Amino acid sequence: MDPPPSSDPKRRDLTAEKKFQIYLEAQTSDQPVGELLRREGLYSTDLARIRQPVKEGALQRLGTQPGHPPGQVSAEACAALKHELQEKERTLADLSVELAILRKKTDGGSWDR
Repeated sequence: MDPPPSSDPKRRDLTAEKKFQIYLEAQTSDQPVGELLRREGLYSTDLARIRQPVKEGALQRLGTQPGHPPGQVSAEACAALKHELQEKERTLADLSVELAILRKKTDGGSWDR
């Protein structure tokens, strides 16, 4: 039997894990929601306040694309990447010139001669 409620009810703060446990139990349990609420010392409005952020979080998470979440890149990292890209483009251009020279020397033939 449940202990009688005290005359000085205290508001208790539930952890996120406990709230989620209550939410899951309310959604999947065979027992009436009223029994769960009495056992946990909650009101139906408390359960509604638990359900709303769960719904919002689920919709937000399900609305994102799978894969790596987009992140912010610092200005320094962006500048470093741009510099690296420029260096690689210069190297590619140099190698293209070298390849053209080598092809001219071999009369455009294959390397298997």
